[in-house]
Amino acid sequence: MDQLPSFDRALVEKYDRPGPRYTSYPTAPQFHQAFAQDDYRAAAARSNQAQTPKPLSVYIHIPFCKSLCYYCACNKIITHKTERAVEYLEYLKREIAMQGELFDRSRKLTQLHLGGGTPTYFTSEQLADLMACLHQAFNIDDSDNHEFSLEVDPRTVTPEQIHGLRKLGFNRLSFGVQDFDEQVQIAVNRIQTEEQTRELVQAARDAQFKSISVDLIYGLPLQTVASFDTTLDKIIDIRPDRIAAYSYAHLPELVRAQKLIRPEDMPPPERKLELLELTIQRLTAAGYIYIGMDHFSLPEDELALARANGTLQRNFQGYSTHADCDLIGLGISSIGKVADSYSQNVKELSQYYARLNEGMLPVQRGYKLSDDDCLRRDVIVSLMCHSRVDYRQIEQKHGIDFREYFADSLAKLAEPVADGLVELHDDALVLLPQGQLMMRNVAMAFDAYLGGEQRGRFSRTV
Repeated sequence: MDQLPSFDRALVEKYDRPGPRYTSYPTAPQFHQAFAQDDYRAAAARSNQAQTPKPLSVYIHIPFCKSLCYYCACNKIITHKTERAVEYLEYLKREIAMQGELFDRSRKLTQLHLGGGTPTYFTSEQLADLMACLHQAFNIDDSDNHEFSLEVDPRTVTPEQIHGLRKLGFNRLSFGVQDFDEQVQIAVNRIQTEEQTRELVQAARDAQFKSISVDLIYGLPLQTVASFDTTLDKIIDIRPDRIAAYSYAHLPELVRAQKLIRPEDMPPPERKLELLELTIQRLTAAGYIYIGMDHFSLPEDELALARANGTLQRNFQGYSTHADCDLIGLGISSIGKVADSYSQNVKELSQYYARLNEGMLPVQRGYKLSDDDCLRRDVIVSLMCHSRVDYRQIEQKHGIDFREYFADSLAKLAEPVADGLVELHDDALVLLPQGQLMMRNVAMAFDAYLGGEQRGRFSRTV
């Protein structure tokens, strides 16, 4: 099936509305504080007792940054007081030890991701200490078949540190670039040179990282089609294995840092669509494969291979090539997925420290999935990862008649079908090239929780 997304300006404008990104289903607005640490411990026990326990994945949130990027909506702490990282690491090690006790030692930890904030705010020594603690608490897969990744701010590391990260076991890197245009960088308070990025990408190649990813953002202040085309020229020449091109959501009423962006510098809505169209045209013409959502990869990258052979996965970090894992979230605000539950840690450092001082897991809220939730999650994941839903596969797993069970959902797709976004066959739902960019809209038809009041909590779908 041709995965090349087809760009139709009128259709993109029509379907560009608020909607979930479906890194989980149900989505985070359904999480509630009635789900506490006892519920999490029970979920961990159920995961151990499964007929075939899943491998483990760990996400660690490192919230510190030395400077504020005005566009950023992540949970971060801006500070030059590096002793704060020392304190955080000590508490993080406590949580790692507590979590490690909940999972059978026979279960391999095959996937690790460090996000932020700026994970490389930690020194090389601190990262080595963190990895040693993980090795002590979990049965880590030390072969290079694991997927150990971290996000890197090119302004914060040297080529030598890149080699050091590889020696610690990391084999995938994601570099934040956003835009190379100097005026755009000034407008968002993130100044970094093209040379910094090129030098670090080369260092990562020399260190034999398996996959190198670059993040871009379109819709930033002062961006023009011409200026972003120049950035794309440079990125294509650098030729990372993967590119994530995110749409900037300007919500200054919700994200305090974004108030520092001058309103008059923001591009008009039609500019964002022009930038999106440009990005798709340039990257696909340069040989990148469209994976889904905002992600592109080279044909030989394992993400594209997983897309082609039907093994692509999706989790809170986006697309993944690894088998579905039980995901353990560590650090403030991190989200986990264990057995039939989701959980999220407290978002404030003071609360995080207080919970751990009391010997408690820092879980603040979560959600236990029903049978219907699990069914709908499988449908949405299949759509987001494979651009199709095979009815028989879902029916056999869940013991339902697909068209009968989802009659209301399929009826909601009448307009997308008429607009050529999706086809409904006797045995499958198939997303068409014209609907690739609107896969979130199609997935929303199967979301049992969407209501008019809740839609405003989400970013726009295109």
